[in-house]
Amino acid sequence: MTADPCAEAGPLDGVLVIDLSRALSGPHATMMLGDLGARVIKVEAPRTGDDSRGWGPPFVGSDGERESTYFLSANRNKESVCLDLKDDADREVLLGLVRRADVLVENFRTGVMERLGLGAEVLAGVNPRLVQLSISGFGHDGPEAGRPGYDQIAQGEAGLMSLTGSAPGDPQRFGTPICDLLAGMYGAFGVLAALRECQSTGRGQVVRTSLLAAAVGVHAFQGTRWTVGGEVGQATGNHHSSISPYGLFRCADGAVQIAVGSESLWQTFCAGFGLDPSQPGMATNAERVGARAEVVTLVEKAFTDWTAEELLSRLRELGVPAGRLRSLDDVYEWEQTRSQGLVVDVVHETLGSLQLPGPPLRFFDLTGQERTRTSHRAPPVLDGDREDVRRLGAEPAP
Repeated sequence: MTADPCAEAGPLDGVLVIDLSRALSGPHATMMLGDLGARVIKVEAPRTGDDSRGWGPPFVGSDGERESTYFLSANRNKESVCLDLKDDADREVLLGLVRRADVLVENFRTGVMERLGLGAEVLAGVNPRLVQLSISGFGHDGPEAGRPGYDQIAQGEAGLMSLTGSAPGDPQRFGTPICDLLAGMYGAFGVLAALRECQSTGRGQVVRTSLLAAAVGVHAFQGTRWTVGGEVGQATGNHHSSISPYGLFRCADGAVQIAVGSESLWQTFCAGFGLDPSQPGMATNAERVGARAEVVTLVEKAFTDWTAEELLSRLRELGVPAGRLRSLDDVYEWEQTRSQGLVVDVVHETLGSLQLPGPPLRFFDLTGQERTRTSHRAPPVLDGDREDVRRLGAEPAP
């Protein structure tokens, strides 16, 4: 248990995480652990560092000290050290860190850790309490275990793109690397479970997930629609495939989103806009789903003379869930976003004061007093913690 001397205490205070991952899935998992108070040491390739340091534009900073905003998105609350894992001396530094660590995270292609002499059994021999998280593209075994994992490829292979788009035949990628992010989230969840078990058994274990597993894990009702119902889900644009009306509807000066999720709410909605809820094809949710195009036409006709602001006000009066479409700049300026701690201030070594998207969890004691971490480390410059980390790796493990 080795605390980050610069971190605020959190639920994972004293947990040491060695982060061998790069790009997004693994770094997202370790950033989540760092947000919770763990000390995260990011091990990067000499000279180039994490692949995502080169992903852009946009880049910020001067030419000699420029940083990728992509890298900044996934690496807060971490330290950085460069180690060449093929160099004997650097491998000894890493193994010294492993002896002290609670968690190690990697997302190399299947077999790479073994070729480096750092397979799961070797690491467990160095530290039997170590929890190892391994994230792959399509799983560590099975007929396609060796495939490299990139988010958009996984979105397509795992069926998410077939469910996303304006209509069947118009597959679209999600607007963020959702398979990477989900794999990181599932991975962090698995690490926490393994740490809890280690408290009882004194033994670590290997936690594995993949971009494929993460995507299938969020199929939700679309999964059982096929496995139980025998129906293959398809893209339905901005309208829900199983609830109606639920989606994006045009009005006089734009569009709003509504979610009419119950029959009583449908009755209320119709009364509020002068519609007949019992007309043919509209009486039940199942009928309305079967007549989705007609429902969209009916609702948009009712909205024709309403501006978005007027409409949202009327929907609030009726108690019908509704919302506007916000651009990302609007989201980060929105008072509600900021009230939830979703924008944090950090001071970067070369870039100075920055605002970053913040962690999505808040903590309170049973009296209602908030205990959420309020100060955060900026993402590290490459090898910025070299001396401290190498000294830690050389010290005898407790």
